[in-house]
This record gives sequence, C-alpha cells and structure tokens, in this order.
Amino acid sequence: MQKVNIPALLVLMVALLMLSACASTSTPPAETTSTPVASSASTGAGVSPTETSTPVAVANTRVGTEEYRIGPQDLLEIQVVGVQDLSRTVRVNSRGSISLPLVGVVKAAGLTSQELEAELATRLAKDYLQNPQVSVFIKEFTSQRVTVEGEVKKPGVYPIKGHITLLQSLATAEGITNMADASNIKVFRVAPDGTRSVQVFDLEQIRTGAAPDPEVRNDDVVQVGQSQGKAVAKGLMEFILPFRLLSPAL
Repeated sequence: MQKVNIPALLVLMVALLMLSACASTSTPPAETTSTPVASSASTGAGVSPTETSTPVAVANTRVGTEEYRIGPQDLLEIQVVGVQDLSRTVRVNSRGSISLPLVGVVKAAGLTSQELEAELATRLAKDYLQNPQVSVFIKEFTSQRVTVEGEVKKPGVYPIKGHITLLQSLATAEGITNMADASNIKVFRVAPDGTRSVQVFDLEQIRTGAAPDPEVRNDDVVQVGQSQGKAVAKGLMEFILPFRLLSPAL
C-alpha cells in the first residue's frame, strides 16, 4: 500500500482553500432583508452585529445623507442676497454660537443649515429687511468623526473635516488587511430620529467605478468584514507549520 504524505496533503488542501477564498472576495454577498445593529453606533464606538436584535434594511446602494447638524468650531459661510455687508464667513465658537451684524449672537449648534437660515431670516425681517434671502453653507465640519473598525490596518475613531467618502475613510485607517473581505464593507448609521440602518458595499466595485463611492457622515461606523475562507486557510497553515518543519522536502 502506498504511504500517504499527510503534510503534503494538508498543504494541497490549504492551497485549494486559499484559491477559493480569493474567488469568494470578488463576489458580492447575498442581499438580506434585515440585520442587527449595535446601539453603540450613535456614540462612534465599535459595533458588533450580534450585540442587538434591532432589524434594519440592507441595500448595496448609496448611503442616504441625513441633514448634518452644526457643531462647535464648524466654519459657516453666510450669504444675505443683496446685502454684501452682512455676508461673511464665521466660525461657531466653543459655546455653539455665532455673532453677526444687526442680528447679534445666535445659537447655531444643533441646528441644520436650513434651520439656521430660517432663524437668521426671521431676525433680519423683524427690524431691518423685507423678505431677506439667507443661505448658509458649512465649509468645515470640524466636529465630525467616523469610526473605522474590523479588518483595517489601523482601526480607530478619526476626526473628519468636510465631506468624506467610504474609500477616503478606509484610507485614514491605512487601508484593509489581507484578511479582509472586500465585498463585505458595512456602514452603520443612526439617524437624528434614532432609526438605525446598515448598508453593505463591495470595495472592488467602487474602485473599478461599477458602483459609486458613498459619502460617510458624522458618527458613522465603517466595519470591514473578515474573509472566512482566508481565516480557515490561515488556521490550517498555522496547524501544518510543525509538519513542514519536520519535513524539509515540503
């Protein structure tokens, strides 16, 4: 009877598993109707899909853009149509307020740009202008942050300024690891009304232009999943390492 070379057989099995893992990362995960989201997403902390049973819809589409609320140190560009002297760029102070001519001190923190526009227009219309047209543009979002976790090289909570996309947020964490499943990138989000949502993206589709690069918002959590095939292959490689040391011919 021919003697079976067990270490060589294990090496062959690992090679087949690694090939299978590489092939699986290029295939988008099947869409599901619900998935649990951790309640810690609203605080920017790491999340685990097993921490809560709240079901939310999942879709491989662009993440929605809930209205951002102004925070301290944000930089605002305020325009009053027809009144150049009232148009200026101001930074929200640490107390969340701004100061403007005629209007005085206004509490801006916690308001959306539309809400602040309405507040400024109301104050100007009261004593100074008739039907004032006010626009507020947020030039810098200095109070924003995003959490990047999972199979990235440097997970953590990162401050962000202005608009940032999914690819850019992954770059701040120095990219994904070689154990990552590029087709399983989740973005967790909590809306102002407390509604939790998660959407799944395929990194390779975004890189090739087949899918848009979604915008990541304040307090979002980006979670990079692990490739199960690669994890199994790594475990087997670690298991057969002693056999390889005993069999130099392998």
